Amino acid sequence: MANKSDTLFIRRRARVRGRIARAQAARPRLSVFRSSRHIYAQVIDDEKGHTLAAASSLDKELREGALKEGGANREAAAAVGKLIASRALAAGVKAVVFDRGGYLFHGRVKALADAAREGGLDF
Repeated sequence: MANKSDTLFIRRRARVRGRIARAQAARPRLSVFRSSRHIYAQVIDDEKGHTLAAASSLDKELREGALKEGGANREAAAAVGKLIASRALAAGVKAVVFDRGGYLFHGRVKALADAAREGGLDF
């Protein structure tokens, strides 16, 4: 049996996914996964079931440059946001729907979203 925080997370994630499904309007989904050490982002076309662009704090470009101290802070999330924005624009995606999963919109998730907006993604 899941503990209370896991249950709340699952309910929050389901609520977010439901809102995204209703508001999607044929736009790809920018999905965020946050672990205790890293942050990951993917631009997913749900109609075809394909990942159009992906970036994480484990990418070699970021590990050699901005993320020498690790991938579990807001600076790393901002770097991943800029990288996912540039890769999505290179794949021809300008407008996305932001899927924060069950995570609250603050801290690293907010930093990633703000950097992706600055990088040129519209959501």
